[in-house]
Amino acid sequence: MTDPSTTTAPEVPAIGDWNDRIIAEFRANGGYVPWSSEEEFAAGRPIPPRFPGFDEQGMPLILVHHTGAKTGRERISPLFYQPVGDGWAIFGTHGGSPHHPVWYHNLMANPQAVVEVGTHRVPVVARLTEGAERDRLWAKEVALVPKFAEFEAAAGRQIPVIVLEPVTEQ
Repeated sequence: MTDPSTTTAPEVPAIGDWNDRIIAEFRANGGYVPWSSEEEFAAGRPIPPRFPGFDEQGMPLILVHHTGAKTGRERISPLFYQPVGDGWAIFGTHGGSPHHPVWYHNLMANPQAVVEVGTHRVPVVARLTEGAERDRLWAKEVALVPKFAEFEAAAGRQIPVIVLEPVTEQ
């Protein structure tokens, strides 16, 4: 029998390392990121479970370049999205945390951003949805990814839905 005091948990890479890997894979695979390894799942990484309806290629992501509200430094967040007209809706689930994700605070403070979608970079403006628009987008996302409803219940807060609208040249 193994003595539990002598076993160690698998080493978990830092979130920055994980994001760097996701960003590199996104760029190498035209906007898709293969599902995480069994080791990452076992280590309890803050990654989504495999969602029904998405093949082994993984779930499409976008990379959102945003400016730090406090630091003013550029950050990049890989996020799930829902197409909305010419733009994209993103969801501040933060894996069911009671706190909004940092990228949410950054976009609310600095709504000018850039999105990498597939192999394209698009300047966007972030807008927080409310009321019927938020409810419609959220219901559609929960139908696609039921786990998001669990995240909202665990968080004890309404998950913000942000629409990233392309900046039109004038």
